[in-house]
Amino acid sequence: MLRSSAELQTSIFKALTTDAGIVAKLGGPKVYDDAPEHASFPYLTLGRTTVVDWSTGSEDGAEHVLTLHVWGRGGGKAETFAIMDEVTNRLHDAHLPLGSHRLVNLQLQFAEARREPDSPNFHGILRFRAVTEPLA
Repeated sequence: MLRSSAELQTSIFKALTTDAGIVAKLGGPKVYDDAPEHASFPYLTLGRTTVVDWSTGSEDGAEHVLTLHVWGRGGGKAETFAIMDEVTNRLHDAHLPLGSHRLVNLQLQFAEARREPDSPNFHGILRFRAVTEPLA
């Protein structure tokens, strides 16, 4: 079950860092598992992942809830919204390759953009739900 989560994160990372629209909006392939201390805005981080066994009596499967964070400069939410749109367009209903598993579906469940407390910067949150199953 955790192997499919690692494969999914790797595939999402590759999809985000090779998408021309996302890379242009970020000013480079600035997608991080753990952002460098002085990362330049805007950038995207891979956040919390939750994995739940979604197996049935006859089929193995896993449900993944993945959170992505968009970090934008101050001056308004427009930049953050634009990046969130690009990410959603790339990932929602995407058919991403996994190694030993198949991605059954990947869908946006939740989106939020807000100003960070005590900061001029904006924070976008995207939560995706994915279902995977092992290859036969």
